[in-house]
Order: sequence, then structure tokens, then C-alpha cells
Amino acid sequence: MTNEIVLVVDDSPDALSLINDALEQAGMDVLVALEGRQALTISKRIRPDIILLDAIMPNMDGFETCRLLKDDPEMASIPVIFMTGLTDTADVVKGLEAGGVDYLTKPINPAELLARMRVHLNNARQAASAQTALDSSGQYLLTLSRAGEVIWGTPQAYALLAKAGIDRRWLEQHLPRQVESWFAPQDEDPAPVLKLSGLEYPLELKRLALQDNGELLLRLIDGQRLQGAELLCAKLAVTERESEVLHWIANGKTNREVAEILQMSPRTVNKHLEQIFPKLGVENRTAAAGVALRLLARE
Repeated sequence: MTNEIVLVVDDSPDALSLINDALEQAGMDVLVALEGRQALTISKRIRPDIILLDAIMPNMDGFETCRLLKDDPEMASIPVIFMTGLTDTADVVKGLEAGGVDYLTKPINPAELLARMRVHLNNARQAASAQTALDSSGQYLLTLSRAGEVIWGTPQAYALLAKAGIDRRWLEQHLPRQVESWFAPQDEDPAPVLKLSGLEYPLELKRLALQDNGELLLRLIDGQRLQGAELLCAKLAVTERESEVLHWIANGKTNREVAEILQMSPRTVNKHLEQIFPKLGVENRTAAAGVALRLLARE
């Protein structure tokens, strides 16, 4: 855990001193806040890797502080561990519902605290790695909660939403109603693609997977996007006719079948392939089809 940044939020000087000493001995960098609003300000300026948060504080308690942290997309992924003298089950539930990942009762045992922090820091790193991979994948992906709220999206998805003139207010007021059928119990699998209504710019949502936690993974589809041979022609260094041949090859057609579809001779199809291979940097039709299929799948 060396060089991890920890924000400790507590209005008790004694508690702060105990926790600070334990964390510094573990090689961690410690930030301190005495109340909720100060914690929010510090988190925006210096993003901590984890937050240790007292539940009961003056002005703004830990529950409200945690909710505000989770409402901010830039800080929502920071794991929050609650610390409090409260032991009632309702208080534990309240902390978890506010967005906390764990709950420790005072007096804090430093060894237990460090052990739990290791678990949540490791989980946060794995989640961040997965999200970074998705963010850099170039795909238009969104995750929705059971209530139809957008929890996460790739930069490309948010850019496409902005292109269609969709803001946070639209997402909150209209999206939940349009996707509610995907969450309702049904005898048969729901339609995999949903066209969003009430927009001047055409957008569709493709249902990819319902995850174990009840969240829905979707792909956002640009209604004005290029498809098939047009997309291959625009994205690859091939001619219009070559893109048509490549499109049908990627769909598993033989040279003779492609020739019949495009009304040309099999020999002409083969000549087009001979031009396509060096342009794509491949040696055979299987590799060329693979290039096309990856591009078509990504878009």
C-alpha cells in the first residue's frame, strides 16, 4: 500500500492521531479533514485513493458526505470505509446505502483497519484497470442501474450523447421510462435493441448483458453511423468496390457467392482480394475478414 493517499475524516483529534500514526507507519500518505464539507473540498483538489469517514460529525454527517461524494462522477469510484461508535444494524445499512464499502466500529483496531483497506484498495485498482481498458476500447458503452440511471459510460458514449443533444436532465427524466421494460419480469427475452424516442438525432441502445449486481450493460448506437461496406470504405484504405468484396468475405461468402451478389466474375473478386491484402497488411482472406469483422464489431 506504499504511497497510497488516504483521507481521514473525523472530528475527534484523538481518533485522528491514532489512525494517522498507523497509516504513516504503513507507508501511506495521510490527508486530514475535520468535517464533511472540508472532506469534499480536499477530495476535489487531491483525489485520495480511499477515504476513512466518521459517520457522526457536526454540520454535515458522514452519510451525507458519502452521498455527495458518490454523486460526483470524478469521485464516485473512491472506496469509503465508515468509522463510528454506532453499532445498530440500521446505521450499518445506512452507511452502505450511502455508498460505503465497509463499516468499522470504534475504537478502531489499526491492524484490522489496514487489512480491510488492503482488500478495498485492491478491489478499487482492479475496477479502475477494467474501466480504463473499456474507456480506451473506443466503444460506446453505458451501464444503467435498475432505476434506469446512468452509472458509468465510456468517453465515446458521453460524446455521442452530447452530439445528440442529450444532457443529464434528459437522462434523468426520459431514459428510465424508455428502458423500464428491460428490467421488468418477462416470459421471453426482451428485444435486444431499443430506439430512443423524443430525439431529433437518431440513437439506439443495444442490450449486452444483465450483470449479477442488477446493472445493465448497453451499447449506444449512432443512428447515422456508416455500416457494412460503407464503413469499411471510410475506415480502411480500400476502394468502394474493394470494400463491397471485403464486406461479403467477412460475412463468410465464397468468391463465387460474392461474384453472384456483386454481379462480377469470380476472377474479378480474386483480383480485388489481391489488392486488398497488401492494403490491410495481411496475407490471406481469413486475416482480411478478421480485420473487417473487428472494425464492424467495434462500430
